[in-house]
Amino acid sequence: MKKNSFMILGLSILLILVLFSGTVPAAGPVLRMATTTSTDNTGLLNDLGPLFKADTGIELQWVAVGTGNALELGKNCDVDVLLVHAPAAEIKYVGDGYGVDRREIMFNDFVFVGPKGDPAGVKGKSVKEALNIFASKKIPFASRGDNSGTHKMEISLWKAAGIPLPDKETWYIQTGQGMINTINIAAERDAYTMTDRGTFIKYEANWKGNPPLNILVEGDAALKNQYSVIAVNPARCKNVKYDLATKFSRWMASPEIQKAVADFKLMGKQLFFPNAAK
Repeated sequence: MKKNSFMILGLSILLILVLFSGTVPAAGPVLRMATTTSTDNTGLLNDLGPLFKADTGIELQWVAVGTGNALELGKNCDVDVLLVHAPAAEIKYVGDGYGVDRREIMFNDFVFVGPKGDPAGVKGKSVKEALNIFASKKIPFASRGDNSGTHKMEISLWKAAGIPLPDKETWYIQTGQGMINTINIAAERDAYTMTDRGTFIKYEANWKGNPPLNILVEGDAALKNQYSVIAVNPARCKNVKYDLATKFSRWMASPEIQKAVADFKLMGKQLFFPNAAK
């Protein structure tokens, strides 16, 4: 399946379509989507893309970036639809007139992971307790630092814990990279990090079920990770394919595809939980 790539230059995000050698241009309609890295890294979209084409005749092309960058691509009219996971930012995005028809589709949760030996002693602690331990003991912590949905959630958790964001501290590692790379950096540095559970399951699978990092903090109600589909507002972006975006949103919410989302597993573990029919 063809996918789009994007280059970030300064404050601008420019859409670049990468044409692989020998690739034949799409014969039918194409829907361009900006999405978060977790839907791509886990392989979910590699399963759903062909199903969408088979059901609708529409080819889904996507770029996986942080949610903040995905929203910018929508603002710049570079894509037709978004699949993202930062509810507060999404609601503001729609309220500001950039997107329409926000529809909640599925969820999983965030977890804190760290070295198997758990040198910070945070296993079983609450999020607030764990963050206080990291800050007070200057425990290495890897942050995506990229304005992604995961990064936005992390920032909100530091704030809720009453701890200033430690972005000037030497123990706070800002990777500026996606989730899998950030987990890998945390492992290399014997650090902790926060990830969505779906991506961590993919990371576990990469290590054949025996990764150097383990889930240590989980289950807090604040860690819910909601994903939504948003169509780019056709009143702002005259060339976006709003009709195709609407078809995709309805398709994602259909009982058949909600079941496909629930059935998507790695190592027998469910990565995403459908919740469109609320």
